[in-house]
Amino acid sequence: MKWRVLITAPYMLPFVEEFRPRMEAEGVEVVTARVRERLSEEELLPLVGAIDGVICGDDQFTERVLSRAPRLKVISKWGTGVDSIDTGAAARFGVRVCNTPDAFTDCVADTALGYVLCFARRLPWMDVDMRRGLWTKPDAVSLRECTLGVVGVGNIGRAVVRRARAFGMRVLGNDPAQVPPPFIDETGLDMVPLLALLAASDFVSLHCDLNPTSFHLIGRGELALMRPTAYLINTSRGAVVDEPALVDALRKQQIAGAALDVFEVEPLPEDSPLRAFSNCLLAPHNANNGVAARRRVHESTIANLLGALREAE
Repeated sequence: MKWRVLITAPYMLPFVEEFRPRMEAEGVEVVTARVRERLSEEELLPLVGAIDGVICGDDQFTERVLSRAPRLKVISKWGTGVDSIDTGAAARFGVRVCNTPDAFTDCVADTALGYVLCFARRLPWMDVDMRRGLWTKPDAVSLRECTLGVVGVGNIGRAVVRRARAFGMRVLGNDPAQVPPPFIDETGLDMVPLLALLAASDFVSLHCDLNPTSFHLIGRGELALMRPTAYLINTSRGAVVDEPALVDALRKQQIAGAALDVFEVEPLPEDSPLRAFSNCLLAPHNANNGVAARRRVHESTIANLLGALREAE
């Protein structure tokens, strides 16, 4: 075998045996690790000393980890976000970092709109009441009556905007990068400052990358600006939201509720106070899940890995 490759991506691990023969035919010895959600720096350190490539999830590839991987040539990220990888250190060590942009746009956008519909039409709560033997009819709203604020108008944010406009919603957007004028013309998106978006929206959906400028982008001050009838939806990265601040806002009923697919610590700790709020919908970082999308990412992640290994020969 020419190369030794570690696979730690949780969505790919169940399918390793399917791909092993093809990778071995390319000269790749596949090794795996037990992963629940992601590997920490300490968990990676004993694994990286004799590997040439990695197919990873959100594992913590810090400078310390990279310094212990003298043979490492490529980190092929399963998915889009690379915020768990020290890309600057990777460049200094000559390690190529690849990802699969636009991999889960439809899946995540569908999930975000699903949460909007759940809150607007009260679907989960009616189900709970019916199973308790109750026949209650909570007030609901039509999406055509509501304003959606989209924070981060990249590929996923734009897909959310298009879906919301199909429901007749007014949509506000915020992004430090310029949004293409043809898209704004097509959708009628109104780009506004973040604080204005928070104050005017019935639903705020987060779709920004995690970086130094977006860390805790939604904190106490931002939550205080939201309407008491408004909902926060986060399918981006957990640390975009200051979780203790969100807990306080929910406890004080500063906002009507939240839907969270991502968290500052994953898996979500069993003692997380977020679990106590019936108006906080929780999911296990699964907004990107889709059978067809997953298959495409398997293929593109392997292609990225093999291409980078060949180039490094």
